[in-house]
Amino acid sequence: MTSERLHFISGDHDHQRCMKDAITRAEELCLQQGQRFTALRRRVFSLVWRQHKPIGAYEILEELQRDGRAAPPTVYRALDFLLESGLIHRIASLNAYVACLQPEHRHEGQFFICTSCRAFAELDSSLITTAIEQNARESGFEVQRHTIEIMGLCPQCRLLKENA
Repeated sequence: MTSERLHFISGDHDHQRCMKDAITRAEELCLQQGQRFTALRRRVFSLVWRQHKPIGAYEILEELQRDGRAAPPTVYRALDFLLESGLIHRIASLNAYVACLQPEHRHEGQFFICTSCRAFAELDSSLITTAIEQNARESGFEVQRHTIEIMGLCPQCRLLKENA
């Protein structure tokens, strides 16, 4: 991911187009992988994309129950599918999920997460990945996956704090 992709999504972007593009890319990726993008998987994916902020499994479950169709195991199965397909990432420190901004490019999760508003920016720094791989090699450690979560203030919250 290039530095121009690294940004916190503001509320003034075209969210309808954003969602449409994300669903189209997800459908294409599932098709390429020989997987089905079922109605439930699509709905869970849409809920993760909805606000461009981390969302927990219980929030997703509540939304699906409003639609009248959900049980915890089905939600977790859908989330597991989306994770395995590279369509979403899990933010362990928040016990939540976020949409992957480049699902067609397999990568480990690296995130800046705002502690105030929960906005996030996804990055894919080869420098970070290289440092992890080099240190693992030198220590004899086998990396199976990694997620980097950097907590702080997004530009908008930082500005609000400075002007308070």
